Amino acid sequence: MSRVLVVEDNVDLAFGLRNNLEIEGYEVEVAHDGGAGLAAAQARRPDLVVLDLMLPGLDGFRVLKALRDDEAGPPVLILTARGEEADKVRGLKLGADDYVTKPFGLLELLARVEALLRRTRRGRLRRLEKFGDVEVDVAARAVRRRGRAIELAPKELDLLLALLDADGAAVSRLDLLRRVWGYPAAVVTRTVDTHVAELRRKLEDDVSQPRHVLTVRKLGYRLRR
Repeated sequence: MSRVLVVEDNVDLAFGLRNNLEIEGYEVEVAHDGGAGLAAAQARRPDLVVLDLMLPGLDGFRVLKALRDDEAGPPVLILTARGEEADKVRGLKLGADDYVTKPFGLLELLARVEALLRRTRRGRLRRLEKFGDVEVDVAARAVRRRGRAIELAPKELDLLLALLDADGAAVSRLDLLRRVWGYPAAVVTRTVDTHVAELRRKLEDDVSQPRHVLTVRKLGYRLRR
């Protein structure tokens, strides 16, 4: 499930965007000012940010610049009433991936969101990830450690990819259950812990003192490169 962060100070518009994006199957978080939006983007690493420009606190241009200073930052779709050519040029030069002006057509906006996410997924499929002495070929769904192939079960690999996507940030057990297994938040299970134990057994030198697949107390797990 792709995760979308909506940074929009108009509460009614943000509510409408959230509802329509969730109907399309996205996991959506909303922030109502620039500072909260930037913090959410950096902490939870969404797959896409829908960003207003005229925000209280940090304006959208400054949020966009901060996101682009991070090479692993998400794609950004600017959604704003500022439709002047100069604003569009500035936003695109700062690294926005798309620019939609208000008022907008909902179907067009949803199509642009899907196009950006599809482009991002294609880019991720081509990547090669490394941490410690482990190398993950995402396209081939292959893992090697010290040059030797490591056999991971499909869900073990999906769990590893979810942790890699978080880029060092902590991911809760519930979030991992939703992303990897598609379980609702109400489900309580030790599935995540069991699969983490298997990852450690296959990828760590000492499972009692892991260097990469780390426990975050009272929350979940994170991956340290």
